[in-house]
Amino acid sequence: MSTQTTPVAAPTARPKRSLWGRLPVVHQLRQSVGLQRGMLVTGLVICGVFIVFAIFAPFIAPYGFAQLSEDGVRFGAQQPPSSAHPWGTTVGGYDVLSRVIWGTQTALLVIIAAVLFSIFIGVLLGLVSGYFGGWLDRVLVVIADAIYAFPSVLLAIVVAIVISGGESSLWGGILAASISIMVVFIPQYYRVIRAETVRIKSEAYVESAIVLGASNSRIMFRHVLRNATRSLPLIVTLNATEAILTLAALGFLGFGIEPTAAAEWGYDLSKALGDVTNGIWWTGLYPGLAIVFVVLGLMLVGESLNDLADPRLRGRRSVAQSSGTVSETSVVPGGSLTAGPGGLAGLENGAAPLVADNGQGFGVKP
Repeated sequence: MSTQTTPVAAPTARPKRSLWGRLPVVHQLRQSVGLQRGMLVTGLVICGVFIVFAIFAPFIAPYGFAQLSEDGVRFGAQQPPSSAHPWGTTVGGYDVLSRVIWGTQTALLVIIAAVLFSIFIGVLLGLVSGYFGGWLDRVLVVIADAIYAFPSVLLAIVVAIVISGGESSLWGGILAASISIMVVFIPQYYRVIRAETVRIKSEAYVESAIVLGASNSRIMFRHVLRNATRSLPLIVTLNATEAILTLAALGFLGFGIEPTAAAEWGYDLSKALGDVTNGIWWTGLYPGLAIVFVVLGLMLVGESLNDLADPRLRGRRSVAQSSGTVSETSVVPGGSLTAGPGGLAGLENGAAPLVADNGQGFGVKP
């Protein structure tokens, strides 16, 4: 008696995603659906426009950020919007449109300097502290908790005075704002990476690497770090908004960058306070809107990433598709059941039950 064996199909290999598809924001964009995708796309568009204006400010702005005249003719102070100055001029005689466009460059430089340095230091400290533990871990935790007691704006003012006496050049103001923001941001990255490192180092693959004799540096940077940085994109977007607001607060209080060194939205807002009572609205409206839109774009991206980081919210599409599939699934051979002319009431009143649709219409059992 011969036996026949049924060949088993080999499992198909899951296609590997490209490097572009594995990028943080691109990966979340593909996962997003509905309102999540709308928020994320809107935020990315606003942030993209902000970056484009910052990079190409010398080519987009009609005038320089400290330019007061053209062809020997001065612009004039507090001039209303016109063809020569679409957004008017400030009390100091600067073109408002040019100042707003050049201000994107200053804001982007502060974000890059503050966030990148704080990520590098905070991630490194969190990785070492969480992996080795001991007295170093306890000391760093106490220091991180103590830094939260210092208000970021007050710390920024102190650093600005120490570095440049409160009158900052371009790089002096960027350095002052970046250092003050960086000191506040480091504990946030430190605590997140430390908590993830403590969790990951007890995983089986980390213990296997230790048994195989892998060095501590290889385990930390190749196995632990790659799995501990998944929430960093969300924190980066939130910290970028705080960096812009801190820089604007410094300029508004008079501890920011001088107008002849760079354009800064907070400084322009402070100089526009006296114009409001005189009915001069254009000097303060546009710098304020620039801050609002940039912060709004970053917050939309951050909130979308926060939703996508929650598996319960991220899986709404799959749940909706599954529910639609299950509702049309039939356990009766021949097709799915649907309500007849009598509905459920007809069945409850003793009517004959419906049979499955076999391609020739519905009927009742004889």
